[in-house]
Amino acid sequence: MLDRFPADEYRSIVELRRDLHRHPELAFEESRTGALVAARLARLGAAVATGVGKTGVTADVGEGGARLLVRADMDALPLTEASGEEFSSEEAGRMHACGHDGHVAIALAAAGRLRRDPPARGLRFLFQPAEERGGGARACVADGVLDGVTAAIGLHLWNQLPVGKVGVFRGAMMAAVDEFEISVRGRGGHGAAPHETFDPIVAAARIVEALQTVVSREVSPLDSAVVTIASIHGGDAFNIIPSTVRLTGTARWFTEATGAAMPAKIGRIVSGTAAAAGVSAHLEYRRINRPVVNDPRVADVVIEAARRLLGEENVDTETRTLGGEDMSVYLDRVPGCFFFVGSAPEGPHRPHHSPEFAIDERALVVGTTLLEAAARDVAAAAFERA
Repeated sequence: MLDRFPADEYRSIVELRRDLHRHPELAFEESRTGALVAARLARLGAAVATGVGKTGVTADVGEGGARLLVRADMDALPLTEASGEEFSSEEAGRMHACGHDGHVAIALAAAGRLRRDPPARGLRFLFQPAEERGGGARACVADGVLDGVTAAIGLHLWNQLPVGKVGVFRGAMMAAVDEFEISVRGRGGHGAAPHETFDPIVAAARIVEALQTVVSREVSPLDSAVVTIASIHGGDAFNIIPSTVRLTGTARWFTEATGAAMPAKIGRIVSGTAAAAGVSAHLEYRRINRPVVNDPRVADVVIEAARRLLGEENVDTETRTLGGEDMSVYLDRVPGCFFFVGSAPEGPHRPHHSPEFAIDERALVVGTTLLEAAARDVAAAAFERA
């Protein structure tokens, strides 16, 4: 595939991706990115709409109305880049550290190919804002992006797979994303007289340790879940025991039963552990995204397209992750498929959401070719709403 792809088209996709990488924009701030996308789509002669979900862009391609949604996300992350790339971010504290710049470049290239040779049924390309912070997909749905749509597909560059490999799963491929905050309140005092206090730092440490038993002892070993404490904030001086400590974290799950029980499980451990330490604790729990669940019928069409293009040995049908994605918002409403395109560069691992994140840009070729083929085949299959 790589040696058959037109060299000038490859250069164009790479140049666009690098331009976007230099100018990352955060959730609901994608004004430059959106304007660039809209201008390129307009040059294709597509029917373009801007301001979708605040800063998103859509373009309808083909005849017969929009039956298939093809989605790409646009936003960056609040990170300072340390990748060493010559085209590193020029925006302080902002970085495309998850591949969304590549998603935009891939989707624009696929839209151009499909515009020149449109499928029998219509497509709607969506360049979505605010996937990282959450809320972008819901905002786009509220603006009617699914009107007339009966199926949806999307892709994600994936550094857990090498270039030339594709990952798809028939069913729950990505986990739900829940966020929580724990406020621990005690009685502060002098660090030299801890017996006069009810120390919230010690209580918070016990809570962190106790929460590890949610997954290890309260979730079936045949299920998959994660509970992670990602930040702890408490105290300002080396010799003062504070009165409060704040913890934040995330829970991830695939099955509805596990997800429904998670707040109560975490809440029981938090309150019980706090009480044993003589302090109080309050849990705030919020659901962000549901699991990304691929429709097996649509996944089969994507798998067949990938096998045709890359060979059966390069298509992994068991790829799953406890990472989350608001592609779930669309797949909760219409049948569809989300899939991973291998993008790992040679050398040390460059993980997603890391300041060192980087991709092998040959993945842009695989992504463009597969997204075009999958869009044609899924549109032709004429799936209806579940």
